[in-house]
Order: sequence, then structure tokens, then C-alpha cells
Amino acid sequence: MFIMLSGNSLRSILDENTAARVAELFRAFSDTSRVRILLALSSEELNVGVLAHLVGITDSAISHHLRSLRQMKLVQARREGKEVYYRVDDDHIIALLQQGVRHVQHG
Repeated sequence: MFIMLSGNSLRSILDENTAARVAELFRAFSDTSRVRILLALSSEELNVGVLAHLVGITDSAISHHLRSLRQMKLVQARREGKEVYYRVDDDHIIALLQQGVRHVQHG
């Protein structure tokens, strides 16, 4: 929820719950491995083994990061036989990541 103020005051203030959720979202982006995982998942579903190979960390570390990302509701899992495939759950996350990449590459 935004509260609009006038004059030289702050333009908007988030309520505490929304601010906490935004901070949690950006906490997800505070780790290079999680950023790379999210970017890899932004274009296709992948399993732990493929993600580990792409990101260059162990399957165990990938699983740990995916657990956090699932808890934050940023990725979803889909089981196919014995394999579990992950994907980014929200197009807004992909757009935010892409904007961040463009900002640091061209900023």
C-alpha cells in the first residue's frame, strides 16, 4: 500500500509488510549463485544437474538455493518421473533481473 504525501515530503511510503516482502525479494538477488540460477531458469525449465553444470557449483548447493527460492515463491518445481524441473514462477522476476543486468552492463 502506498501513502501519497504532498509538498516536499516523501512521495510514497510502503507499509511494513510490503517493505519486508520487497526486502526479501532483493535478498534473493544478493547472492551471485541465486542470480545465475534465476537467469538460467528464465528461459527454460532445468533440473538440478544441469543447473549445477551451468552455474559451476555442486548439486547440493543448487538444491539449497532452490529450496530458498521456492520458499520465496520465485521458482516452482515440476516432477517428471525421478527428475524435478524448476522454472521461474513470475515474469516480473525475469523482467527485474533483465533490467538489473542491463543496468550494470550499460549503466
